[in-house]
Amino acid sequence: MLRSQNMRNVAAEMDSLKIGAGWSIDDLSKPQIMVQSTWGESHPGSVHLGKLVEKVRVGVEEEGGKPAQYTVTDICDGIAQGHDGMNYSLVSREIIANAIEIQMKATPFDGAVFTSSCDKAVPAHLLAIARNNIPSIFIPGGVMYEGPNNLTLEQIGTYHAQFLRNEISLEEYNNYKQSACPSCGACQFMGTASTMQIMAEALGMALPGSALVPAEDSNLWEMAKEAGNQILKLIKLNLTPEKIMTQKAFENAIMVHAAIAGSTNTLLHLPAIAHELGISIEAELFDEIHRKIPYISNIRPSGKYPAEYFWYAGGTPIIMERIKKHLNLDVITVTGRTLGDNLEELQKNGYYEKCNKYLDEKGISKNHIITDYDTPIQKQGAVAVLKGNLAPEGAVAKHSAIPKEMLQVTCVARPFNCEEEAYKSVIEKRIKPGDAVIIRYEGPKGSGMPEMFYTTEAIVSDPELANSVALITDGRYSGATRGPAIGHVCPEATEGGPIALVEEGDLIRIDIPNRTLDIIGVNGVNKTPREIEKILEERKSKLVIPKLKDKSGVLKIYSKLAVSAMKGAYME
Repeated sequence: MLRSQNMRNVAAEMDSLKIGAGWSIDDLSKPQIMVQSTWGESHPGSVHLGKLVEKVRVGVEEEGGKPAQYTVTDICDGIAQGHDGMNYSLVSREIIANAIEIQMKATPFDGAVFTSSCDKAVPAHLLAIARNNIPSIFIPGGVMYEGPNNLTLEQIGTYHAQFLRNEISLEEYNNYKQSACPSCGACQFMGTASTMQIMAEALGMALPGSALVPAEDSNLWEMAKEAGNQILKLIKLNLTPEKIMTQKAFENAIMVHAAIAGSTNTLLHLPAIAHELGISIEAELFDEIHRKIPYISNIRPSGKYPAEYFWYAGGTPIIMERIKKHLNLDVITVTGRTLGDNLEELQKNGYYEKCNKYLDEKGISKNHIITDYDTPIQKQGAVAVLKGNLAPEGAVAKHSAIPKEMLQVTCVARPFNCEEEAYKSVIEKRIKPGDAVIIRYEGPKGSGMPEMFYTTEAIVSDPELANSVALITDGRYSGATRGPAIGHVCPEATEGGPIALVEEGDLIRIDIPNRTLDIIGVNGVNKTPREIEKILEERKSKLVIPKLKDKSGVLKIYSKLAVSAMKGAYME
């Protein structure tokens, strides 16, 4: 018996209440489907999702189910940038997943369809899918179109810094701002939103080819309706998320992540999702896989093209075709078939022709967007996990976006206890070539682990600093981040990690090829490893954690319960 029908015999008032909400008598006995979205009017990634929900409802009803719409809306990381609102970004992932758990546990459903677009909403939905483990399908909310002259939103950070340095006029700056978001959907680059849409598909939880369809393209509406049809079939098969999101599926997702030069925030999200399923995904697995999978996706910020071109070139399926020899093709997906079967079907059903016609109209070859395996943009994937006396538990760098001259370099430490101080120093030209800007007390237990996007953009937009200044933090970065940025340093400063012990003038050695991050000198003078060890021990004995901004409400709860960034920064 369906769970919803069984619970009708337990909760005597349930039928009455649903009738009061507009259900018919016949509806009560149908398979009941939660249609969960982050619809809201807060930003372009959520504002259109109501239309997708309506298509899902049609698909569910066609197959004899009863859909019920539920909403837990999300925030926009772009709108939260530059102020303390960014401190709430990562914790919003936890709160969305928790609210959905409450909805699902309080009201029995037989299956669920989820749709969202953006940075924390997509991983929150995947967390909820994993945690509640009823037949579920995820529909990516798609991506917005590019602006004039290939303008994309992440460029606004650069233009903002240029405006503050009086390098462009107010009129130019306003023109860029007013043209950067011409439609709804996720932002037009391989940031966290785009990356996580692709991860949902790579994990097998989204229909093949559904990630990064332009949000206003009719193909997306068709896929939403198809998902509504398919969820009833998954219920009959009893195909639950734990049967789809297996260890092998996570390995596939990380391989795709390497090939697309995905956001470093994925190293927070995939381990957290896996944790819900009792699977441990260590940061070292990302590093291991990224060493063997080439980077082949020429999409911003590491590449040239806006994100809509990713789907035009064939999307996640063409990436999987190019790295096919590495993938676990026997994993099951929400189609009810294996990944290998899905890829074969796409070759036959006209999917690639449908996508590629957009590139034909623009006169661009798909191989300009997704390169061949043997002629990659970079022989290794995009992410490196570093360790050393500055990051004993690890740190993360996206080396596909780091200038070659910064891959192995020694810099002079310039430590700051919050991002605002560091950003001001960059803009005011107090940071010099060869410096390492250290931003600390910004980890999960510090300030909630905000992004350092504006500071990175201030550095990379300054020709004097772009190829000579590193930024190292226990916070995180936007998926749009470019340049020599190292984040997720663990243990974080609030926990007394070595990043809290760095002093002005220390020498910091960054060695991406050898995956190390170390303090190697003091006051500009090199020291032996043993000397550095003694110096750090002495500093730690005298360490006084500075008073941070008072936290209240959910942020206070999060700072107490969050695990380290290298584990996924979830609440335990």
